[in-house]
Amino acid sequence: MTARASRVAEAIRAAKAARSGALIGYLPIGFPDLDTSVEAAIAMARNGADVLELGVPYSDPVMDGLVIQEATQTALANGFRLRDVFEAVRRVSEAVETPVLVMTYWNPVVQYGIERFAADLAAAGGAGLITPDITPDSAAEWIEVSERHGLDRVFLAAPSSVDARLELVARSTTGFVYTVSTMGITGERASLDAAARELTGRLRAHGAELACVGIGISNAEQVAAALDYADGAIVGTAFVRALRDGGVAALGEVVRSFAAGTR
Repeated sequence: MTARASRVAEAIRAAKAARSGALIGYLPIGFPDLDTSVEAAIAMARNGADVLELGVPYSDPVMDGLVIQEATQTALANGFRLRDVFEAVRRVSEAVETPVLVMTYWNPVVQYGIERFAADLAAAGGAGLITPDITPDSAAEWIEVSERHGLDRVFLAAPSSVDARLELVARSTTGFVYTVSTMGITGERASLDAAARELTGRLRAHGAELACVGIGISNAEQVAAALDYADGAIVGTAFVRALRDGGVAALGEVVRSFAAGTR
């Protein structure tokens, strides 16, 4: 962890001080369209999400489960363009104080230009990037650029990660380490892996200050269970499904019900 202030880390610490930990909510930008996705992100913040994670729709989403894949394909079919990321982040950041992270595969960032992407994200009020498909040892340029623009860089750790990799992730990450609870793609699980608890402990042993667990959390009880050992619970599939099936109003209700798990 670097010494500079992280709005994401501050939000998670505030949630831990007030409750048992943070709720981090994911939605894809542009689903079902840009305006609705902005409205939905604002609704997540106003109904209990402490940090927002807005996903960049991508044509080859190797980590995403079916619900999120279908949502991102809908966004792409409805005309999503990469520049929409910065408009969405700007509009959400103007409406709520909740920090906004962008979750993106690395190729779109490279295509746009790493320096340009960072500058535009910072100008829009974004807090940083979650990058599921690059590791710190291959991210030297991003680490340097993110430092210069004051952006968080959230790397992932998996139960299969060796100790040397966890050490590198803990040292290179700012904001929080994204702790993958189960091997495989995103989606809800009937119960969270014991592997998530063990992995969080290993990360702390390697110096990770904040670790949030994602992939598989599907109700308030699982939020509470995750916060028994982690600093935050990350929810995506359940929120995307709520937006898909019931619109922004239904999403707000579901977020509120999950947020009850942080108390």
